[in-house]
Amino acid sequence: MSDNTASHNEIAYFAGGCFWGLERYFQNVDGVTDTTVGYAQSTVENPTYEQVCSGATDAAETVKVEFDPSRVSLRTLALLFLEVIDPFSVDQQGEDRGRQYRTGMFFTSDAQKSVYIAAIEQLIDRIPQRPAVLIEELRNFYPAEANHQDYLINNPSGYCHIPLAAIANVKRRQKYVGKIWDLTLEQFAVTQNAATERPFVNEYDHTFEPGIYVDVVSGEPLFSSRDKFDSGCGWPAFSKPLRADLVTEHEDDRVPGRPRIEIRTSDTQIHLGHVFTDGPADRGGLRYCMNSASLRFVPRSRMEEEGYADWIPAVDGDEK
Repeated sequence: MSDNTASHNEIAYFAGGCFWGLERYFQNVDGVTDTTVGYAQSTVENPTYEQVCSGATDAAETVKVEFDPSRVSLRTLALLFLEVIDPFSVDQQGEDRGRQYRTGMFFTSDAQKSVYIAAIEQLIDRIPQRPAVLIEELRNFYPAEANHQDYLINNPSGYCHIPLAAIANVKRRQKYVGKIWDLTLEQFAVTQNAATERPFVNEYDHTFEPGIYVDVVSGEPLFSSRDKFDSGCGWPAFSKPLRADLVTEHEDDRVPGRPRIEIRTSDTQIHLGHVFTDGPADRGGLRYCMNSASLRFVPRSRMEEEGYADWIPAVDGDEK
């Protein structure tokens, strides 16, 4: 890395339980240029791991994250952090318990503090509980011993309280996390927590004008009005997606005695709804029962203007 590039980097400090897993998570974020695990807010200079674990230092296991703000914003890092920890757990993450495992975002400027407070406020809007994540000015940070640095790179099968799937998926998640957290509360509940909106009074149940329905987060085209039909179920119903590879299917057994097939988008992985086999026979027999909150409708008259001209034949019915 050139000195010129390094000079434009910024640094953030996150405490989220055992620093091995949290460091590995941030290492997979596009735009993070370096990470260091260590001990923050210690009452003892240069504490050892043993001292920290004993509780004698009041230090928190922390990851120092160096990042290029032209590639990833501090807000994105803060939101990714809040998603991957349990932000309501006090002095515990995963199986680790103790004061050194408390969660926090330690700021070094008023600008950083403002970003962290805004992220916590959005969290409270979505889950009205009192978060345990501390927002404090960084008092000190001491790098941990060499054997703790890059621990999970050097020990791939080592202990990690961060889900491995989250580590593997974080590059994709970071592309959309800001837009996802800016959704309305209903859109967030449906797309992220697989909630179901109210039937018959949602936005697109009675919409049948020509156009396409796109992913509310990414704008990816998903369904055509040509394949929409009135199923009487109270939600938008389609006989098929625009392309089979635009969605993925997942077993859903949350309702006892009623196994269902959940439909998510391939790209953003947001929850759309479910697919059933009681659709019109002349349309293939499937009913994709979708939530309006997961979709945005683009009328045929605006498709070219909004960049969807290639999909007009799928609406007009003259695709090859």
